[in-house]
Amino acid sequence: METWVWVVVIAAVAVVAVIAWLLSQKARSRGLQQEFGSEYERTMARAGDRRAAEADLLERRDRVSALDVRPLSQADHDRFASEWTKVQAEFVDAPSEAVSDADELIQQVMATRGYPVEDFDRRAADVSVEHPDVVENYRSAHSIAVKEAREDTDGDTEALRKAMVYYRSLFDELLVVGDGEDRRS
Repeated sequence: METWVWVVVIAAVAVVAVIAWLLSQKARSRGLQQEFGSEYERTMARAGDRRAAEADLLERRDRVSALDVRPLSQADHDRFASEWTKVQAEFVDAPSEAVSDADELIQQVMATRGYPVEDFDRRAADVSVEHPDVVENYRSAHSIAVKEAREDTDGDTEALRKAMVYYRSLFDELLVVGDGEDRRS
């Protein structure tokens, strides 16, 4: 075969390889967008570029898959459900304390399920892997709770109410028992 034929064949193989690589990158991006939902866009905005954002999301997914995240036992489920009822009732007379207690209860549920809970940003990132639809609610609720704790006032009752609703959305997702079923009453 002549040299120019080899050049054309090698060039064609290189073009096919580049196209295949680009298509695989696009498929990976689309898969991450579907998996992480709005968290994908949030991470893109924070990271500044697609490659860094996707690397962050993949690292989160790998980190969480290495954890021993497990469903709750029926006894833990019932105990946490009862605690949540108390926290909600507390909101009427002491909304700030109820929000703080809800934040703490979420951490307890997460710890019992096997999530690391030492650092809020890490907790939120870990939650985003399995619960991407409610992680922004969790961030908002936590932000309200932190602001309320810093200001040490009676606070904005409407903001505190929203925080409780946001915490509840995550609480509901975390409250599953060993067979994967939620047994809320």
